[in-house]
Amino acid sequence: MSRGDMTDSQWERIHPHLPKEKTGKRGGQWKDHRLVINGILWIDRTGAPWRDLPERYGPHQTCYDRLVRWQRDGTWQHVLQALQSEADQQANVEWEGCAVDSTSIKAHPHAAGARHIPAQKGGRQANRQSRHRAPPRRPRPTTGKRSGAVAAV
Repeated sequence: MSRGDMTDSQWERIHPHLPKEKTGKRGGQWKDHRLVINGILWIDRTGAPWRDLPERYGPHQTCYDRLVRWQRDGTWQHVLQALQSEADQQANVEWEGCAVDSTSIKAHPHAAGARHIPAQKGGRQANRQSRHRAPPRRPRPTTGKRSGAVAAV
C-alpha cells in the first residue's frame, strides 16, 4: 500500500456497498475493487492524465471504465448515501452547519466568457476563421466621377 491509498479501516467501511467482484457467471470477472479505487483516487489526488496512472493500479482503461460505469449505474451515489447514513446514525454529522451558495464557490475566470454565437458547421477552426475574416467586398461600379473610368456604351 502506498501513500494516499485507502487504509484497511476505510476499505472495511466502503467494501460492503460495492458490487460483488465474483458474480458466478461466465465471462470476465471484476478486477480487484480496492486496487481500481486506489487508482481512481490517485488520479483525483494528482490531477494527472489517465495514461499516467502508475502500473501498480492496473490498466488506466480499467480504472476509467469502472469510474464511469459506477457513475452511470448509481454505485457512487449509493456508497455516498450509505456512508452518510452510517455517520448520521453515529451522530458524526452536523447537518445544520452545511451551506453552499455562490458566495462560497467562485466561478473560474473563463466562465464569464460564454459563446454568444452558435457553433458553425466545420468545428472550432471554421468558426474562428469566419469570425475574424472581413466579409467580401462588393465590386465598385466602373462608371462615375470617382472611378476615372469611361463608361462602356
